[in-house]
Amino acid sequence: MTRKHLLAIFSCFLICSKILAADPLASDGDDGYRLWLKYESVSTASVKAEYLKYTTFITQPGKGEILQSASRELQMGLGKLLGKTVNVTNSSGGKTGGIIFRIEPGADTTKPAEGYQVQLSGGNIVISSKSENGILYGTFALLRHMQMQLPIKGLSIASSPKVRYRMLNHWDNPDGTIERGYAGQSLWKWYELPERVDPRYTDYARANASLGINGTVLNNVNASARFMSQEYIAKVAAVANVMRKYGIKTYLSVYFAAPKTLGGLKTSDPLDPQVRAWWKEKVAQIYKEIPDFGGFLVKANSEGEPGPQDYGRTHADGANMLAEAFQPYEGIVVWRAFVYKADPNADRFKAAYEEFVPLDGKFDPKVIVQVKNGPIDFQPREPFSPLFGNMPKTPLGMEFQITQEYLGFATHAVYEAPIFKECLDSDTYVNGAGSTVAKVVDGSLHGYARTLMAGVANTGNSRNWTGHPLAQANWYAFGRLSWDHQLSSEQIAREWIALTLTQNQKASGHITALMLRSREIYVDYNTPIGLSRPWMGVHFAPEPWQNKGSRPDWTAVYYHRADSIGLGFDRTVSGSNALAQYRPQVQQQWHNPDQTPLPYLLWFHHVRWDKKLNTGRTLWEELCTRFYTGADSVMWMQQQWDLAKPGLDLQVYAEVADRLKVQRREAIWWRDAWVLYLQTFAKQPVPTGFEPPKQTLEEVKKSVNVYLIR
Repeated sequence: MTRKHLLAIFSCFLICSKILAADPLASDGDDGYRLWLKYESVSTASVKAEYLKYTTFITQPGKGEILQSASRELQMGLGKLLGKTVNVTNSSGGKTGGIIFRIEPGADTTKPAEGYQVQLSGGNIVISSKSENGILYGTFALLRHMQMQLPIKGLSIASSPKVRYRMLNHWDNPDGTIERGYAGQSLWKWYELPERVDPRYTDYARANASLGINGTVLNNVNASARFMSQEYIAKVAAVANVMRKYGIKTYLSVYFAAPKTLGGLKTSDPLDPQVRAWWKEKVAQIYKEIPDFGGFLVKANSEGEPGPQDYGRTHADGANMLAEAFQPYEGIVVWRAFVYKADPNADRFKAAYEEFVPLDGKFDPKVIVQVKNGPIDFQPREPFSPLFGNMPKTPLGMEFQITQEYLGFATHAVYEAPIFKECLDSDTYVNGAGSTVAKVVDGSLHGYARTLMAGVANTGNSRNWTGHPLAQANWYAFGRLSWDHQLSSEQIAREWIALTLTQNQKASGHITALMLRSREIYVDYNTPIGLSRPWMGVHFAPEPWQNKGSRPDWTAVYYHRADSIGLGFDRTVSGSNALAQYRPQVQQQWHNPDQTPLPYLLWFHHVRWDKKLNTGRTLWEELCTRFYTGADSVMWMQQQWDLAKPGLDLQVYAEVADRLKVQRREAIWWRDAWVLYLQTFAKQPVPTGFEPPKQTLEEVKKSVNVYLIR
């Protein structure tokens, strides 16, 4: 038996072991399954006494499914928080001291139907909204308030979503695998559906509804045509029946060539009458099974996926053909702008802008173009996509990545709210100062009727949902920001910690500090000063030397452009001129290497190794300082976590502590790979004060190769 065969068998053994271990039974400690809906008993006697005064009954008007979900959640939450049973009635009968749902369809029409108010009124807690969905969101807001043991006196919470469609994009495949999934296998057990509906689907829906998420795309954007078959439509309908009870609409990613591969047509040309008729019939078939179906998500003519350009048509032609099929229904078409061609002379940074800006105003009103936050691909730090602000006649939705494809998978603690906020708060200057990306996305800048924020999910069937316990915070942060992008990263972190980990103030302070610094620490040992895409293949192992690929932009050297002179990608007028895709005020920030903020320096400039930066160090010295201090800062993260131990569940403490040990080891691995590789160009020693890597470059390369084989 050859070594290749032995490695294949060993790989299969590892994969099977991971699958078998992905969904363990609940343990005696906190296994993370309950997420931020733990509803642990209120510990402060005075606060508990106040809560008891206002929870003697629940009044629910009507028997709508979503109202029933709200009542059930309240009964369960109050039972755990207060140790009491609370009955649901149709009317308060004039009594006080209860929780009353009040639907007010005639309320202020300028406020979204999903908005809510929670306040003390007439001796009761009143949750009011124009819709059942709003009642549900208000219910979760009240339970969040009570979980944090905040006072009832003066209770007055009012909130409305700033974005209409707030959804998760699952990159889950029919075989149970997840592309860029690091928390086990898919939640969706297609082989059991539709006959058996896993109870976990309900807990998934509850978690999303508690954040205001109102949509879920069940399958990978690299879609299988199987999802358009009657067999799979019936399976999807069974999941949709669960989601509907929590105000969540179900969406599907579609394979653009399905009319040909599944329908047996000779073409999938979007202008072909038979193709248009096939999609209309298919959409009607779906709505017959799923009357509240949300719509389609489409990845087309990107990374080998078929699309309208295969037939000489535009993205607008393809999107509008699908939108036409949705005309009788409320569903929408979400068309991804993640496209780039295999042009050795092009800058991938510019690709989406070049393809989509000329199509502004040509998309059907039911189409939303979904744009990644940055122009490349979910890097640890990117400038905001130049599409934002440059398509005023086309609704642009935001696509963030919650799963940590380029952020250390499930072994590195990286709190992503600062990444989301950094992009949302960026100023496009399209209508002068203050024209932030957030205002583009929420429709306030251009008056979009349909607005969207999507997050590529980080969930799997691991018991704690996300693999790394702290990665739950990224799901939570996305949901909270998709509802209200004005929340701060710190506010969200403190809220999540209190709901999920601990209400011990000292422990919370240490964990908050760890979370808020974690992204910058990761960037420092991974991609400092604007480096990008240092590893290819599985997007994990450090491979800055990787220079072989089927196309230039699938190599590492394409992005960092290290040579004997310096480092970085020149995107000014003397290079690819990608910078010209931004407004002049934005260009002004980044066009001069002497004035460009260091986090974006190598994104836009090829800088000499010996150039003095504003830190007083040369480029080489600054890089080494970032790589070393970043890796060493993981030890600081470990210290913060250890200091929080007295306030933590021991099982949670141990799991995160172990993962931080892995993070420390791998941070050194990445540091050494970068320093040793770049040193071959810089021809300079590691600066005084930093210990040179113990391994040689060849030894590091071997360790990477072993990782990739494994």
